[in-house]
Amino acid sequence: MYNKVLLIYNGNAGQDEVERHIQIVARTLAGKVDELILKRTNDKGHAEEICKERGEEVDLVCILGGDGTVHECVNGLASLPNPPVIAILPGGTCNDFSRSLGISQNMKQAAQSILLNHKQRVDILKVNERWVTNFVGMGLITDASQNIDQNLKGTFGRLSYFISAIKTVRESKPFSFTLTTEGREMEDEAVMILVANGNYLGTNQLPSLHEKMNDGSVNVFILREAGMAVLKEFIQNKDLNDWDMENEAFDFLEASELKITTDHPMKLDMDGEVYGETPVDIRLFKEHLTFIVGQEHE
Repeated sequence: MYNKVLLIYNGNAGQDEVERHIQIVARTLAGKVDELILKRTNDKGHAEEICKERGEEVDLVCILGGDGTVHECVNGLASLPNPPVIAILPGGTCNDFSRSLGISQNMKQAAQSILLNHKQRVDILKVNERWVTNFVGMGLITDASQNIDQNLKGTFGRLSYFISAIKTVRESKPFSFTLTTEGREMEDEAVMILVANGNYLGTNQLPSLHEKMNDGSVNVFILREAGMAVLKEFIQNKDLNDWDMENEAFDFLEASELKITTDHPMKLDMDGEVYGETPVDIRLFKEHLTFIVGQEHE
């Protein structure tokens, strides 16, 4: 088991809920680890700083928060020579990457998964200069993220993402892009490009799930047309075999490296937060970090 554990939690989350989650985790780990260090994040970027400074001092980093907190922590850990094992304790709105790892969304069960100690080396993306766990996207997905009403997010949680998506779809305009990958170049127009390393987006399963999180490839989804009917088909079809392959509104490919340029700089959504803009170079680093996973993902 682990001797020294660092628990990082989002200081901007609801205080009562955070305290309750910390108590659950501390009770679960009590007597099972020699030392448990609690670190509260103060603002954006703080989790990344903590992980860079303290990551190699510990055997395990527990991330209590959502996908944004996971993203920050991974960016502090991924470049370390000897990164620790990582456990995600889902305390955010969607917790998409933890779902891809098979982690229970119940906090007690998620904490207990640490004691079961099922681990897996997991693929991570390098997107320009940042590390990404779950996805990087542009177009509709970035616009929807930026259009979220933070008051609605706090009140309605993941429903706020769908409200924002509905509003954004009505306003989306296509952009021109060039996508270059292994032996292929595509020039086209789209309203959204999504490069997915994980299997979930906004708690919804994406089509063409990875069999494992270390399969050495990402799924690239290209949505050429806006409209609720098209978006509904994309969200609801869990398997590429269910897609209407004659529907020119969609395209799909798999890759381990790709470059995307656009006719004008476009902001990039990385794991639910906006960082940088196009052009973008994306490279998969196979089995780059070790995560606690659900038993079926071992």
